[in-house]
Amino acid sequence: MITATNRALRTPPARAGAKGTGLSPSAAMPSLPSLTGLRWMAALLVFGLHVNNFGYFGGTGGRFVKWGFGAGATGVSFFFVLSGFVLTWSARPGDRALAFYRRRIARVYPVHLVTLLLALIMAYTLAHQPRPTPKQALANVLLLHSWWRPWWQTLNPVSWSLTCEAFFYAAFPLLILVLRRLGPRGAVALGGLSMAAVLVLARADAHHWWKYALYSFPGARLPEFVLGAVTARLVLLGRWRGPGLEASLALALIGYFLVPQVTPGYTATVCTLIGFTLLIPAAAVADLHGLPSLWRGRKLVRLGELSFAFYMIHLLVLRTGTQLLGKKPHFGVLGGLAVTAIVFAVSLALSWLLYEAVECPARRLLLRRRPSRRAPEPAPAPAAAPD
Repeated sequence: MITATNRALRTPPARAGAKGTGLSPSAAMPSLPSLTGLRWMAALLVFGLHVNNFGYFGGTGGRFVKWGFGAGATGVSFFFVLSGFVLTWSARPGDRALAFYRRRIARVYPVHLVTLLLALIMAYTLAHQPRPTPKQALANVLLLHSWWRPWWQTLNPVSWSLTCEAFFYAAFPLLILVLRRLGPRGAVALGGLSMAAVLVLARADAHHWWKYALYSFPGARLPEFVLGAVTARLVLLGRWRGPGLEASLALALIGYFLVPQVTPGYTATVCTLIGFTLLIPAAAVADLHGLPSLWRGRKLVRLGELSFAFYMIHLLVLRTGTQLLGKKPHFGVLGGLAVTAIVFAVSLALSWLLYEAVECPARRLLLRRRPSRRAPEPAPAPAAAPD
């Protein structure tokens, strides 16, 4: 998801030190700023989807927004694949599971708790807002609510994806252990199994083989995360043979605009998964070799750094706006653009505030190294006096 490690991705691109794209396990990982820029574009797709769902545009404008952003939910699938790629890329040799979990909590939890608190305040102060039960609120706090379909949209609805991410994090130490034992062929086989799992699950979801839809079920979204991890492993080994950045982007766009042709929900994942799985390593390879990449621009990378906070706050801003605008106001083109621009600006400003005042300080605090408690070494004995 959206929770990639900023520090590893935001600095200028570096070239791989080994032949091809293979990297020494002991070498510092080169930065991949294009992935940070792509994160912002995925967050923007989700924002556009919610603008469409809130009905800001009517008539021709509404049809255009639906055409452009009706498939915006696939941006979450992009985040899941990206999360698997980035965590595998930045995995530290010999890293302990507890240290990994600590970094993940520091990365995700502070912003989650702040936006959860804001959503709770809104539920009890704004009109026509659903109020959670104590069990629902506790499940949100513990990032368990997406495991039970009736609860997945409670409080801050977008946080359902964090439940999936939390599950991915729990599984990652085992996944990276398996990937490091597999050769390139084994990694490709694991990727093929993950893709096949998505196809089977999509068919099952479309035909209602289970009582609840699979879209928000963490176990059903795990194959997307595994695919990202597999592609990262292949890039690290210098064995990635996917198409370039332009061709991968074209495939991702084709898949995106195919989404309206399939059953809504989890099935849409099938349309975009191949394109996203190719696009992310293609952007990484472009950064490794210093190839052109429009996702590497300074402003776009900065927006990518804000993308997690933006993702977590924008729907709360949209919900607050219904108190003034009503539900589905269906403005004309100019009115819809004006309202959307205001909501976007407010969401972006709040995301900057969350990033600077919550996300970064909390991460520094939680990851601060404790002073060593080892006993000081004894002072050396004085040299013997000469005879």
